[in-house]
Amino acid sequence: MSLIRKNNIRKSRRAYRVRSRLKDSSLPRVSVFRSLKNISAQLIDDTARKTVVSCSSSELKTKGDKKAQAHAVGIELAKRAKDKGVEIAKFDRGAYLFHGRIKALAEGLREGGIKI
Repeated sequence: MSLIRKNNIRKSRRAYRVRSRLKDSSLPRVSVFRSLKNISAQLIDDTARKTVVSCSSSELKTKGDKKAQAHAVGIELAKRAKDKGVEIAKFDRGAYLFHGRIKALAEGLREGGIKI
């Protein structure tokens, strides 16, 4: 088995492990996707299987490093979620480690008023 395939299998297992701990809750979850240039997050209601709100750094016109952009995405997503009436959510980091841009996005959500 190639090294790339092994890494992809590990990544998918990690994502399933993280999501399995969040699925039993009736709270909406914040799902995060990180690419090389941008970061995006969406608030998903698993009971209705609908995306409530979403936000991406490609939508926002923020300057600065990637951490600052992730923080701004968190604040904007929290603002949009508050408009929809969401106060509490679960944070689904997927296969990403909780540091750097993922942590900055979570801090932005907390600063915006969403309890994680």
